[in-house]
Amino acid sequence: MKRVLVACGNGIATSTVVATKIREACENHGIAVMVSQCKLLEVESKADDFDLLVTTGKFTGGSVSVPVVGAINLLTGINEEATLEEILGYLK
Repeated sequence: MKRVLVACGNGIATSTVVATKIREACENHGIAVMVSQCKLLEVESKADDFDLLVTTGKFTGGSVSVPVVGAINLLTGINEEATLEEILGYLK
């Protein structure tokens, strides 16, 4: 099972929208996934336990050892499919 960490400013609103879209896309592609949410300020201390970090804001808190995908497109709907394909590519 792949583990995805979704981070936004407060770890509540926008990360919930993004986490739901990731879960649905993974389900549609037969990828077993566990999605967790956190605040951007918590990313550096948590990200190494995950396979992928997806952020809805600009992550400037330091470095992490996992791939990072910016997912503002999943909120705006602009190029949403391309962003989901990038996420799925890391999880396949």
